[in-house]
Amino acid sequence: MSADRAATLGQIAVVTLSAWLGAALLVATVVAPAAFAVLPTRTLAGALVGRVLPVLFYSGAVLGVLAALAGRAATPSLGRVIAGAAMAATCLAAQWVVAPRIERVRTEAARPIDELAVGDPRRAAFGRLHGASVVLLGVAGIAAAAALVLTLRVSRLASTRHGPANQLLEH
Repeated sequence: MSADRAATLGQIAVVTLSAWLGAALLVATVVAPAAFAVLPTRTLAGALVGRVLPVLFYSGAVLGVLAALAGRAATPSLGRVIAGAAMAATCLAAQWVVAPRIERVRTEAARPIDELAVGDPRRAAFGRLHGASVVLLGVAGIAAAAALVLTLRVSRLASTRHGPANQLLEH
């Protein structure tokens, strides 16, 4: 792969990983808390956040795979491969394993989760699953940040070797 093409792929990786991290932080720190603060019921707030999360998880899975593949490209980096794979795996686990289980608990409850008794096993299961979803998003965010830092590092090393024309942030 040419140095120019590698630099372009590095730029794309930096932009997309940065955008995904920004979106994940926005959802976790602004959208979800705001939804629960202003909507009239926790059920509505959960429905809103539940519509946003699949976009975040699927895009995170795609970007994780791309980051892993980029880690095998022009300047191989095992760290980027691992970070990308971890990002993809945690996003897919959240979307394909945890989210359907949360929906199953909601369906079985047949009423809002917060109306269930505190000792109800469905409420406890929902709480555990919600916690797992939060942890998986957090791990995906850490993996994305690692992939971003490693991409920037590899790009800087490559620009040092190949000259200033290939520097990642000067195009």
